[in-house]
Amino acid sequence: MSAEERDIREDGGNEILAQDLLEVAQREIPYERLSGGTILVTGATGLVGSIMVRTLACVNRIHKLNMKIVPLVRSIDKAKELFGELLQRPDIRALCCDVTTPLHVEEPVDFIIHGASVTASRYFVTHPVETIDVAIKGTENMLALAREKKIKSMVYLSSMEAFGITDPSLKRICEEDLGYIDVTNVRSSYSEGKRICELLCAAYASQYGVPVKTARLAQTFGAGVSQNEGRVFAQFIKSAMAGEDIVLHTTGESYGNYCYTADAVAAILTILLKGEHSNVYTVVNPATTMQIREMAQMVAENFSNGRSKVVFDIPKDALTYGYAPDVTMHLCADKLMALGWEPIRDLPQMYRRMRDSWESIEEET
Repeated sequence: MSAEERDIREDGGNEILAQDLLEVAQREIPYERLSGGTILVTGATGLVGSIMVRTLACVNRIHKLNMKIVPLVRSIDKAKELFGELLQRPDIRALCCDVTTPLHVEEPVDFIIHGASVTASRYFVTHPVETIDVAIKGTENMLALAREKKIKSMVYLSSMEAFGITDPSLKRICEEDLGYIDVTNVRSSYSEGKRICELLCAAYASQYGVPVKTARLAQTFGAGVSQNEGRVFAQFIKSAMAGEDIVLHTTGESYGNYCYTADAVAAILTILLKGEHSNVYTVVNPATTMQIREMAQMVAENFSNGRSKVVFDIPKDALTYGYAPDVTMHLCADKLMALGWEPIRDLPQMYRRMRDSWESIEEET
């Protein structure tokens, strides 16, 4: 193994993710604009945030950008466990902070990627006040820091749940096609929280000139997902790998929209460096849209060697589980693709690379 290959493996943490980082680093993204700058990444121990930190480390080394990377984390111990020796690099300095409190950073900050957020569906239901609190206070604190530091660019990571329940007559859903959100349902603490944060970004851009953009992410998974992940997409592949039935707790008629982890990170960096201020961009691979039950069937057929089947066990009170309401939307990525971004991985590849990354980790331990 060459020295460069060892460096890439260190950046990625496993062989599959390392391949992804190199691929993103080689995309036609104007990385030179990051040269000599400091970039702050919040939610850095989350899925997208952690891959973003690893990608920036890889980009920094390959393109020799002399960039400083500041992962913002709630626990240094968790960050050390996740990133390992990567945190010992001189270009990375982890900062421990709660985003709901004002952040004081002595050094200059040139770029911000704000991804800190509550992500567990059940938590939206059991702790709706905290869910809203993290969203609004965290985002306003980051926007205030962006204003103070006179940054060059910021991206806020929103969610496709900000769309709500859209008009079923629309064949494709674009950024402006927002639908209905039931504000009496406490689970809406997440989706409505994302909406108000998008508005906060627009307000800071309009009133204070903060150069902020919003990336509205579809459900994102692939290499980099933890083996402890409990969301539905991970449960599907875990059941298939174990030869167990895939159990759906809804009818599965809702449509899902997805994006591969590395594709999403490349999209966020494209928005950061090429997006228009105060604009919203949907990050999705339009080719992945399908019903949940169809995806479950695809996983059972392709990843269980014929041992798994799809079964239904629907609870009487689905609200307890924090499931999102059924939607029929097919998200459109035209606006993002106009910036030059293209998704690479389809849904079977997303699952295959997630599975292979888990197996790669097991082989190395």
